[in-house]
Amino acid sequence: MSSALPSSVTVRVPAKINLELVVGPLRPDGYHDLSTVFHAVSVFDEVTVTPAPAWSVQVSGPYADLVPVGDDNLVVRAGRLLAERCGAAEAGPALVHIAKEIPVAGGMAGGSADAAATLVALDHLWGVGGRRDLWDECAAELGSDVNFALVGGTAIGSGRGEQIAPVLGRGRYHWVLVPSAQGLSTPTVFAELDRMRGAEATTVAQPRPGESMMQALRSGEVEALAAALRNDLQEPACVLQPRLREVVAAGQEFGALGAVVSGSGPTVAFLVDGPEGALDLAVALTASGVADEVVRAVGPVHGAHVVTSATP
Repeated sequence: MSSALPSSVTVRVPAKINLELVVGPLRPDGYHDLSTVFHAVSVFDEVTVTPAPAWSVQVSGPYADLVPVGDDNLVVRAGRLLAERCGAAEAGPALVHIAKEIPVAGGMAGGSADAAATLVALDHLWGVGGRRDLWDECAAELGSDVNFALVGGTAIGSGRGEQIAPVLGRGRYHWVLVPSAQGLSTPTVFAELDRMRGAEATTVAQPRPGESMMQALRSGEVEALAAALRNDLQEPACVLQPRLREVVAAGQEFGALGAVVSGSGPTVAFLVDGPEGALDLAVALTASGVADEVVRAVGPVHGAHVVTSATP
């Protein structure tokens, strides 16, 4: 381990959208088997860790008031878990500051992204040595989307989402994202899917990646990707937030090539044909009153990575 450890470390981590999300049967442990295609987009949180007498969390940014700052925050769990597993003499409590730009409870894995960033930041702060196997082990224990936030890019997720296999795809894609002021609880959306499936909820086929999605990513053709977008949680999310149907319909009317609710929602992701198309759609959605907030983004982008490391 290095003798000149940093006094603070800042890590940037992206949001994700799900290009495809196929939900399998309900498992005995309460989770569902998933097959999903994660796609990291250029909406970022920045997490800064600094040694402190006790674990604590501070949050800034437009969603700061929606983020818990107690021990129930996933970043505290991430820090304690890494400290327990890494065996570094320097591992100790830290102040974790989150500059929050990823919507909260929006289906974009903001909390998972912050946990992943915390693992990377503390690894550098404590001089653990960049052990990706240790990051992955901790990430899998913390939550379904944390492993992907470490990797970024475009990747297939299986199991409950924690098993990651990068996709060798082509293309850079432009998105217009419409967050919602009212979040959705992931367990509630899954429960609604099970309710809608009724007696068939436990007999659904094991999920697999769609061939049309894989072909689209290999080709890099934006129209093919638009046609392949799929999310089994979209209909349950729309039942719980009926206004999402209006948002999806408006975006398609205003020229989006494709639309999908990300994850458990309620963020709606519109795929467009380039930066001009993104600007046009963003203007149309806000001018029409359909969306109070829109975010333009591109993907894929890299996963959690160090952007600053201050020395004592």
